[in-house]
Amino acid sequence: MSQFDHLANRRAIIDRRAIAERIAAMPDAIPATIVPLLKDALAAGRAEIARRLAERPSRGLEAASGQAYLTDQILRLLFDSAVRLYPAAEPIALVAVGGYGRGEMAAHSDVDIGFLTRATASREAEHVFEAILYALWDLGLKVGHSSRSIDEMLRQAKGDITVRTALLERRLVAGDEGVHAEATRRFKAEVQHGTERQFIADKLAERDTRHRRMGDTRYVVEPNVKEGKGALRDLHALFWIGKYVYDVQRARQLVEVGLFTPAEYRMFHRADEFLWAVRCHLHIITRRAEDRLTFDVQREVAQRMRFRDGAGKSAVERFMQYYFLQVRAVGTLTGVFLAHLDERFAARGSRFGLPALRRKPRKLHGFVLDRGRLALPEDGFFRADPVRLVEIFQLADLHGLEVHPLAMRAAARDAKLIDDHRRDPRANALFLDVLTSPRDPELVLRWMNEAGVMGRFIPDFARVVAQMQFDMYHHYTVDEHTIRAIGLLARIEAGAEREAHPIATRIVQQIVSRRALRVAVLCHDIAKGRGGDHSILGAAVAQQLGPRLGLTPAETETVAWLVRHHLLMSATAFKRDLADFKTILDFATTVASPERLRMLLVLTIVDIRAVGPGTWNGWKRQLLGDLFEAAEEVLRLGHKQRGRDERIADRQQRLRETMGWDADQLAAAVHRFPAAYWIAEPDDVLAHNARLIAAAGDAPLTIDAQVYAERGATLVSIYAADHPGLFYRIAGAISLAGGNIIDARIHTTRDGMAIDNFLVQDPFGRPFDDPARLTRLKSGIEDALANRGKLIDRLVAKPAVRPRADAFPIEPNVLINNDASNRFTVIEVNARDRPALLNQLAHALFQSKVTIHSAHVATYGERAVDTFYVTDLTGDRLTASSRIRTLEKRLLESADGAAG
Repeated sequence: MSQFDHLANRRAIIDRRAIAERIAAMPDAIPATIVPLLKDALAAGRAEIARRLAERPSRGLEAASGQAYLTDQILRLLFDSAVRLYPAAEPIALVAVGGYGRGEMAAHSDVDIGFLTRATASREAEHVFEAILYALWDLGLKVGHSSRSIDEMLRQAKGDITVRTALLERRLVAGDEGVHAEATRRFKAEVQHGTERQFIADKLAERDTRHRRMGDTRYVVEPNVKEGKGALRDLHALFWIGKYVYDVQRARQLVEVGLFTPAEYRMFHRADEFLWAVRCHLHIITRRAEDRLTFDVQREVAQRMRFRDGAGKSAVERFMQYYFLQVRAVGTLTGVFLAHLDERFAARGSRFGLPALRRKPRKLHGFVLDRGRLALPEDGFFRADPVRLVEIFQLADLHGLEVHPLAMRAAARDAKLIDDHRRDPRANALFLDVLTSPRDPELVLRWMNEAGVMGRFIPDFARVVAQMQFDMYHHYTVDEHTIRAIGLLARIEAGAEREAHPIATRIVQQIVSRRALRVAVLCHDIAKGRGGDHSILGAAVAQQLGPRLGLTPAETETVAWLVRHHLLMSATAFKRDLADFKTILDFATTVASPERLRMLLVLTIVDIRAVGPGTWNGWKRQLLGDLFEAAEEVLRLGHKQRGRDERIADRQQRLRETMGWDADQLAAAVHRFPAAYWIAEPDDVLAHNARLIAAAGDAPLTIDAQVYAERGATLVSIYAADHPGLFYRIAGAISLAGGNIIDARIHTTRDGMAIDNFLVQDPFGRPFDDPARLTRLKSGIEDALANRGKLIDRLVAKPAVRPRADAFPIEPNVLINNDASNRFTVIEVNARDRPALLNQLAHALFQSKVTIHSAHVATYGERAVDTFYVTDLTGDRLTASSRIRTLEKRLLESADGAAG
């Protein structure tokens, strides 16, 4: 049976016989001259494969086979042409290796081939090789190639696991069958035989290295379909091992040798089919060898594969959820597969992955301990008592044990049995024990989730399993994010995060309701994807789940409150002016309890940290810490502000001591600055500003930039004569220099000078500290304030840092609020993040004759939330409804990019 007999109407892909006849009729039919003919055939074949995939968009293996078949025919035509040109060449076998050898390729996959000869290749044979390779390159194909004698092939296969794996899947495409048969026989006898265990160990080590390089999780929201954890390469690794150990030729034969059950092979085939379909669509859409499923193509792949919008979930979110369910299935299959191999090779040494802990099985609550892993004494053990589906994970956590992959297989198969025992007090107590574990609940909850037990036990959690959030802020699926947050909370409680989170580490020991906090972390995102406010819907879930898990009514109320308000602290800290006392008072009034304040801080930290790498920084730590301390003071003093005048006097006195001023110098500084300045800036910034002003003398403009390590940013301070438009010009210059403003405070002295403090980061959330860029920033601010060059035009022309943000539809929104502050009108603008945004919004405020007193910038992936505290030119809040409507319209135009 031919490799490609299953392909229907193969001649529609490429008719090799017809092309061969056309070549035979050509007067100079050599590889170089037949390239135009083959290029047309290649393009037509690819188009036919793409057409078939469009008709049946889930048939990925058929598309992958079609591409390999097309490549085979092109190579055979080239080979025939080359050996006619150099007829004296010795017998040559042209073989396909790697994925191409397996008969699977995407449209732009590398063409991996090898030329085999019995002895060292003659000059004529080398001419054949070169003629074929040059023709392939002229066809625009990326070729991986080698030319070896059989002895060289065997020597290299023995010394290099990558070469050995590629040759394991070699397949004769053209040339001498005898050479290929001899190579196959000797490869089995001299390379494979007796090295099975080492090959398995090497492939697993290679896999682990690849996983670490790709982020070591299946649940990144822009996964790599080929190399990512749970993706095609992991499926291939299983087949390679099966082929190496059992000499299987097709994946379905893994059932015959006992490595998979028929049901598990169906899982394998379903994942393989789906992942290949995704990869083939990716290559067709991008027109290159692209294997990363990035945001900008996810929507189109979902559309091509005919996913539709559903209740609360868009088509792309449903597509990605199915993707993550498939890669999770690959993880389950890998565990089962390796367990079977472990049983076969156990007598030869320790098991794969971990050393043998115990050789003699012993009982633990009826479970068997098999070399350090919790195993089942019999196949029906879960059926006899379904609560054991939870107990096995509780015991794994309690005793620091792994769960045997075959027990995981049984748990996945029997998970539905827990449905009728969800309210069993014993099962709920066991689950709560895992959730509140002081050990490593993250690992055990992940096992429980991957076995499907967690979703069955908590059906609301099942709804967010493998659910992505289609934005550039969240890095993981909702279930993975939640489990990571629980793990981080356990590490904070254990004191392991003291350096990163000193306040949280201190206050977590004061929290009385530990159980409530853990359950709140579990539930905080449990209602995402339902089409409503997930905080409100999640609080309702918590009200139902708390009593079931055994929480008291008071604990359940606390959990529901935390879930309902789990975004309150971050929204207040990052989008409001913490120097405005009403901000603190409103926040404290909502929290109303020191215990809730402590719990909310810790929940906020683990929620942000578990979003993904790069989302947490020193600036966020500082803001949350400032808000916590200010709110704690209010709650402790019974909603009274410690005397504002006393606080200002304290700061002024500390500044006098720091600067070494006499009474007259202090009096001059006090006279120059309004009271708001002394409240808004911390002591170190006050001192920094004082030194800057002293050094400036009579200079019209002084700029300073220094790394502000505590806040993970660079402090840019500008001292200049105040004039309208100062802020928007500075903001534009900083953006042009490549900086992102995350906070800004604008102060005007009583003698007409401005001292403005900006916190600036680079596009990756780090301090803006490159000397060349800082020099460019300073000169850019000077140019902008001197009105040299058209700032708006240069900003609009600046390319977006993240062009993939275009994949996300964001409707701009403007909220104008006179209740959030007693002194200012608070304006919040939501819009797509882009380089010119802050400058254009500030320009709109300038055009509206509004004075900006502070600006606070928060970004959530592709979304920016810019908040401004403003007054009119007389220092009053904006109250006229007509003026507010005009301002809102102007800001919406700027947010949408229509202004400027």
